[in-house]
Amino acid sequence: MSAGDVAEHKVRRVEVVHESLFVLVLDRNGLEFMPGDCVALHTGTGQSRPYSIASGDGEGHLQFVIRKMEEGEVSPWLMARKPGDAVGVSAPFGWFRPGQEIGDSPFIFIATGTGVAPFLSCSKSSGLKAPAGFLYGVRREADAVGADHLANWCDLQQAISRERTENHHFGRLTDLLDTMPMMPETHYYLCGLESMISEVTAWLEGRGVNLSYIHREVFFHG
Repeated sequence: MSAGDVAEHKVRRVEVVHESLFVLVLDRNGLEFMPGDCVALHTGTGQSRPYSIASGDGEGHLQFVIRKMEEGEVSPWLMARKPGDAVGVSAPFGWFRPGQEIGDSPFIFIATGTGVAPFLSCSKSSGLKAPAGFLYGVRREADAVGADHLANWCDLQQAISRERTENHHFGRLTDLLDTMPMMPETHYYLCGLESMISEVTAWLEGRGVNLSYIHREVFFHG
């Protein structure tokens, strides 16, 4: 399958988290990918958007964590799919490789919102070790897709910015930066909102981390 090809994959289910967040599960159909890869999902009307794969490389399905954009051309269409419907899927692409290709160096994961997807893929894939720490920021507790699974896999800290909960920090993800282990030669993988990525990058560089150790994948601008 070349980069320009699009294959049809059947919908297994759509798991609605709430009115603006859902998990789309498709048949895999033998698609080969690496944790961190994206694919373009195509509607029946010729529109497409890139989404990061959230399933493990050995699982028999493709999973995506998607925020519904009210004025969007793709996410509302995907959210309305039913089991058995067809969704067009491109060949995988991307360069983001969380925790990979760095030998035995320690690493940290940092995500906001649906930016958790590539890290979920890592957590479900064979042969990949867990990060030394994971900071995960969301607006509300319900937005933290996969949090229970991730907490069993690694040292997960959650920041929730718009509601208070008993077990998580109330505030922004950046409030937790001082709690990260700052070991020599540590790599940092950032995925999510552009403003968070810019702020965390500046914070890390201000503490002497070379930009080559900061790996970034922007999901949403702003």
